[in-house]
Amino acid sequence: MRRTLPAVAAMLCLLAAPALPAVLPAAPAAADAPPAVPSDLTATEVSFRGGGGLVMHGTVLTSASTSASTSASAPARSPRPGVVLVHGSGAGVPRTKLMGEAVEFAREGLSVLVYDKRSEGYSLFRRSFSQLADDALGAVATLRSQPGVDPAKVGVWGFSEGGWVAPIAASRSEDIAFLVLVGANGLPPLRQQTWAVAAGLRKAGVAGSLVERAELNLYRTIADGGMFPEPYYDPEPTLAAVRQPVLAIWGTHDLLTPPQESPPVVARALERGGNRHYTFRFFPGADHAAHQSPDGGVTRLPELAPGYADLVGSWAGDVTAGRAPTSGTSGPAPTQASPTVPVEPPAWWESAPMQLAALVLLVVAFAAYPVVALVRRLRRRPPVPATRAARLLSAGGLAAVLGSFSYLFYVVMTGGKLAAPGPVAAGRPLVWLALQALAVASVAATVLTALAWRRSRGTAPRGERVRLGLLLAGGVVFLPWALYWGLLLP
Repeated sequence: MRRTLPAVAAMLCLLAAPALPAVLPAAPAAADAPPAVPSDLTATEVSFRGGGGLVMHGTVLTSASTSASTSASAPARSPRPGVVLVHGSGAGVPRTKLMGEAVEFAREGLSVLVYDKRSEGYSLFRRSFSQLADDALGAVATLRSQPGVDPAKVGVWGFSEGGWVAPIAASRSEDIAFLVLVGANGLPPLRQQTWAVAAGLRKAGVAGSLVERAELNLYRTIADGGMFPEPYYDPEPTLAAVRQPVLAIWGTHDLLTPPQESPPVVARALERGGNRHYTFRFFPGADHAAHQSPDGGVTRLPELAPGYADLVGSWAGDVTAGRAPTSGTSGPAPTQASPTVPVEPPAWWESAPMQLAALVLLVVAFAAYPVVALVRRLRRRPPVPATRAARLLSAGGLAAVLGSFSYLFYVVMTGGKLAAPGPVAAGRPLVWLALQALAVASVAATVLTALAWRRSRGTAPRGERVRLGLLLAGGVVFLPWALYWGLLLP
């Protein structure tokens, strides 16, 4: 998968140009100014080494009343539990993104370490869950060494992408006492992502080939081109290796992780490994991050779901006191409008290099026809009669190819939660219907051009026969290409 040519990625970036996220935010080279914290909490700035020896920076939050007890004049108290927060996706995500969770968990009696996520080694083309897990382990070691923290009671909390990362860390180290997962996915990343975008399109009223074929195939091509790292990562073997108690939380209106399918997968994996110390909780009216949402998961409010922070604090207190729960699930059933579908790696004939080759051929074949005519006119040579079918094939085919890729990338990058496909009629966006009409017209023009070429091949100049032959080659390749991308399907 990583063997694909850089040109493939360059081609995809070019076509995606205003759609793909151009530049991911970079992590700070040095520690930023300490984040502001409420007066009832104390903040300690820390640095540690993550995967590959990268120096990382974070903040440890602790209740001020608890911290005060560690002074010489204060009565002795039992060391407190701690938790390390692991970010969701994105490069260089600052610790402030999880400060709401950190504050609330600290108020529940935990010492909380939240750190800036790495940007080095994390980009559109490169990502390693294993390396991110090493970052989390570096943070765990740092939190375990903090004054007032019981080193035997430090756990890891992972959100979204962190739901793949945190179990890796837990499976590698007995120093981790417990595991909390929020919006976690038991499915491979590419399967989750294609579902999220498809679900957003369906919510916007889209049906048919755009959502059932084109969106899925585009993601497979992107992944094969190296622009979707870790696409087929299987989290089940790692979850089966987790021995610590697990608290898994989902919002009932999670629009980014399939909330009905993921919990059974997570439970099955834990049970397979003999771990029955897990608690699953669904929070009503909450989104992917278990924050309150007023509109079914589209908008994320700053406030956590009622009872979420209290659950984390009390559950962590119980398990670190030796009262590990047995398996149990509570809360209302989540909403998932459509099931996920398996996403297989593309065969050789549909791989990113083959898609690039087909794209180049189609663009050259369709664009060469008017370019040659323009060159002849500039050189003041007599024009060669052109049929309307040939002109239609050249213009329509080129517009269908470039237009469909541009629209697909736009749809993919605006999909998820609330897609914006434009006006929809009969379950099809008007833009997609127009592209499908161009595709049908181009196929018809291919047939008519072939008939005209056959009639005139004995009388037309050799250069014109070559030009029409190249145009027809593009038309012949366009037919299976358009079928593959759903332009010729309902």
